[in-house]
Amino acid sequence: MSRKIKRIVALLGVIILVGLYLATLILAFVDPTEAKNWLKAAVVCTIIIPVFFYAYLLIYRNLKK
Repeated sequence: MSRKIKRIVALLGVIILVGLYLATLILAFVDPTEAKNWLKAAVVCTIIIPVFFYAYLLIYRNLKK
């Protein structure tokens, strides 16, 4: 797999995670009663999103062969 594709996927993952936490922060100010739930969702997505990107890279590498 080319390094360019890996960098693009990694940058996309970082942008998604930063956007996720920014949205969590904004929504916590909009509705403080739900802030705890938004934080839980953000933490879960922090684990799930990189796993999905890693799985995507593995599948891409295997299909390319």
